[in-house]
Amino acid sequence: MTKENKPAASRRTFLRGGAATIAAGSAAVAMPHVARAKTKTLKVQAAWGGGIFLENAKAYVDRVHAMAGDSLKIDLLPVNSVVKTSQMQDAVHRGVLDGAHYVPAYWYSKSKSASLFGTGPCFGWSSQEVLGWLHYGGGQQLFDELMGELGLNVVSFFNSPMPAQPMGWFKEQIKDASQMEGLKYRTVGLAADVLLEMGMSVVQLPGGEIQPAMKSGLIDAAEFNNPTSDRDFGMQDVSKHYHLASFHQSQEFFEITFNKKMFDRLPSELQAILKHASEAENSNFYWHNTKRYAEDLVKLQDQGVNVYRTPDSVMKKQLEAWDIVVDRLSEEDAFFAKVVASQKAYAKDVMNYLNLNQPDYKLAYNHYFG
Repeated sequence: MTKENKPAASRRTFLRGGAATIAAGSAAVAMPHVARAKTKTLKVQAAWGGGIFLENAKAYVDRVHAMAGDSLKIDLLPVNSVVKTSQMQDAVHRGVLDGAHYVPAYWYSKSKSASLFGTGPCFGWSSQEVLGWLHYGGGQQLFDELMGELGLNVVSFFNSPMPAQPMGWFKEQIKDASQMEGLKYRTVGLAADVLLEMGMSVVQLPGGEIQPAMKSGLIDAAEFNNPTSDRDFGMQDVSKHYHLASFHQSQEFFEITFNKKMFDRLPSELQAILKHASEAENSNFYWHNTKRYAEDLVKLQDQGVNVYRTPDSVMKKQLEAWDIVVDRLSEEDAFFAKVVASQKAYAKDVMNYLNLNQPDYKLAYNHYFG
């Protein structure tokens, strides 16, 4: 090595050594001040004790955890863990629970308008389009306005567009609406008003009590939501006549509600995760649940259940009953009328396009499967 190279080499050696020393010193200074943020844990109760709906609630929670990492955890509690289902919204409002996973029909006794958010009249649309109205037709703003009018300290997100609920389980095949008159029938939400208008006697029961009630004769007929849940409840053991398709609850979905004061204190990124995990669950629910429902419908048939499509004449009577109920409640409640008007305006435009554009899928199905 020449003398000319020595100074340069020395400088390089010094710079390398000095940089390492500075980096080590910086780390030594910085490390004591680094603190991991404490995990925020939310206590959320579901309205489900098991079955596919509890699976759906867990799927939402899994999405939150995947996005939030160690910043946010949800402690998901099954039905009745802290309060009864009918008390869940009040518990969230008071902060006894941080959140709840259920459907608006479970608290609509506070306001008939609540049932318009998922269990209202069918204006020719499905739950997919009702969720579109919520996100892009002013529905969320109307819901928030309702929460303000009721003085409820909650913020809610909606997800999981359910297929139309079956008309349900009967002691015989229903061929005409007159056969339903006087029957003691289980349903919930605004559907109870509609079926009362059709001449039925309505009993509102939680899901787990439906099968025993029909077995004991407390009710004559019942619905819950879908073939998977119905099979889990054992409805095939108390009836062999199952009717699919109905307008009594044809566009329902889940509500995930949080205590608003707690939610507002969360960092904006965690608020976004709770909101967007709800949106992400929309697709997962539909893909996952429709496959399960289809499989369990076949299993019910294999167990000797007669499956029918509800006659159009019966569903036409349902629509006529809806008209009477909606007109009556709109006259009694200006906010109810305001929500209905908003929904009709959205459904008229969106369904006009979809009805014109969508091919007859049943025509194609019959072409291949008969």
